[in-house]
Amino acid sequence: MAWNTLDGTAARIIAHRGASGLLPEHTLAAYALGLGQGADVIEPDLLPTADGALIARHEAELHPATDILERDLFRDRWIRSNCSSTVLQLSEIQQLRARQPFPGRDPSHDGRYPVPSWLQVLEWAAGAARERAQPVRLYPELKQPTRFAELGLDPVALFVESVRAHPEGVEIAVQCFEAQPLRRVHQATGLPCSLLLDHDADWRAAIQQHGPWLHALGVDKRLLWEAPGQPSGLVEAAHLAGLRVHPWTFRDDRVGEGFVDVREELRAALRQGVDGVFCDFPDTGIEVRRELAAAFA
Repeated sequence: MAWNTLDGTAARIIAHRGASGLLPEHTLAAYALGLGQGADVIEPDLLPTADGALIARHEAELHPATDILERDLFRDRWIRSNCSSTVLQLSEIQQLRARQPFPGRDPSHDGRYPVPSWLQVLEWAAGAARERAQPVRLYPELKQPTRFAELGLDPVALFVESVRAHPEGVEIAVQCFEAQPLRRVHQATGLPCSLLLDHDADWRAAIQQHGPWLHALGVDKRLLWEAPGQPSGLVEAAHLAGLRVHPWTFRDDRVGEGFVDVREELRAALRQGVDGVFCDFPDTGIEVRRELAAAFA
């Protein structure tokens, strides 16, 4: 039996926010751990600061995943602004330290790691590529670009400028929930682009409307299934259109409905032929992929 992916190779393991199940998300340490565990791709989320830098954070509101509420220096501003990155400059945000935002996960690394800028992520990836003597793949997501553009902070323009001469050894693909900003990135850079689809999205319409210029669909994993054990047809349809499928998010400690554990959930997705899986615990994804590869041999 062979892999049912678009190109017939094994699905890629995407370290979601780094190895975020084990370390505070979107830190260089979490990215390095994911890469060290064997992840094929590292996923940073990007959003802007008040002075027009891009930082690696999942939410503009900084309090869930940093120690900003413990910093008296920012007290007046976080009371007024709900701790948004858009009211702080990069130099201020980098005084903060990351925290584990998921209840039940190990908090022992809280307070150790700063919030990296996108440029620092690129520099880290270039250094890791030199050390490994092989490329490092980054898969950044542009978060809510329309919302931020309305505030005068256009993430698309900031991102396009940042990758005009990105470091040697770093391979970049881009993802976003918003099609038009994503297409701007594609037109300006030619980078592979993935449209993200939530659980209630019309994936058939997305393939028909955007398939010709997209590289992949990044889909809520629930879209893979019409009913428990019954594939929805998304993977097959996407592959017929020449698109890869990257479902999100597989978490050891938060298993999808209808599955005994995350390993069973991952096996079911990989057997469908998905081309990559977003994992908070990349080592689990790698282990399951290895088991399936042995079974296919």
